[in-house]
Amino acid sequence: MRKKVAIIDSLGAYGSSHHFYLFGQIDGLRDNDVNVRLYTNRYTEDPQIDGVKFYQFYGYLFSSNRIFIRGIKYILGSFLSIFHARLSSVKLFHFHLFHTNILVLVNFILVRILFGKVVVTVHDVTSFSNNEKPTLMSTLVYKISDLILTHNHFCKDEIIKLDPLLKERIYIIRHINYIPFINIQKDQKKSRVHLGLPVEKTILLFFGMIKKVKGLDVLLHSFRKLVDENPNTVLLIAGKPWKDDFAVYQQIIDENNLSEHIILHTNFIPQDEVEYYYCASDLVVLPYKKIYQSGVLMMALSYEKPVLVSDLPALQEIITDNENGFIFKSKDINNLAKKLNIILSDKENLERVRKNGSVVINSEFSCNEIGRLTKQAYQTL
Repeated sequence: MRKKVAIIDSLGAYGSSHHFYLFGQIDGLRDNDVNVRLYTNRYTEDPQIDGVKFYQFYGYLFSSNRIFIRGIKYILGSFLSIFHARLSSVKLFHFHLFHTNILVLVNFILVRILFGKVVVTVHDVTSFSNNEKPTLMSTLVYKISDLILTHNHFCKDEIIKLDPLLKERIYIIRHINYIPFINIQKDQKKSRVHLGLPVEKTILLFFGMIKKVKGLDVLLHSFRKLVDENPNTVLLIAGKPWKDDFAVYQQIIDENNLSEHIILHTNFIPQDEVEYYYCASDLVVLPYKKIYQSGVLMMALSYEKPVLVSDLPALQEIITDNENGFIFKSKDINNLAKKLNIILSDKENLERVRKNGSVVINSEFSCNEIGRLTKQAYQTL
């Protein structure tokens, strides 16, 4: 009998590319003979994957700015989703975790009360909001889970620090690529014209929500040293600040006379525009100070772009320096500037590394492979 699983996810396509992750996971599970149902919100369109049932019980969850209203909508969406799946004989409930709170805990408890099994994919062990520290709530959420999936050894070790007894229920399932669900633009000049960018410049891309932990300040401080040697280079910053004040970064730009070398698209980037940003760039830079896994990294590799990342453990589990990407010392302004100058001085090597990155993302992070490994983890329950 085919194993049934309900993926309960309130975020979906709202404000991010997380729905591509969901769709890839679902597609991979379907290809590995798992019966999948997706329960999400109305911001997320039905992916039309054969054999997959799709429900939008969370409705327009984020339509109100009032936390209380959102909470009520979340509870209602969760109850409808979980009860609907359980009445359809689903015993395995798969959640995606970016933070822990009482609402998440209630979901997990409800599944256990209904004699279901709780599976959770941990994207962030703790939230990056307000420098959150692991709490009793985090520990309770992990303890009540029957199976914990995480993207790398670093995250696994961080979870084990909360409770060593969790070790036996943690499985490493690598982050899925986005290739089946994106359109890869090939004409760089056309993409630059489309976005109103300079055609003849070398363009570095910092993409995604701007958060303190993402190290944009480090990149800006190093950029002065870069343009002194490579004056034909510009930095494109594309993404909306998230619980961060862009005035801090603007001050760095002004103090270092970088305005003519910086292009700001500091707004939400619509999904149908994302492909042009990646195509327009020559190198994607991720100067992160802290990260558990990176959707931006997976997106850049999926769009066949070369990447430069900081030497954080989670990123080094994917990128090998000068093979499938480039690595610099995290928070080290001088090392970042030096690395950028070296990379831009050898375009042939940059192209070689870009191609290697594309091979790795296609082979080791495919939907089918992630689906196969996830099914194996399910079968331990």
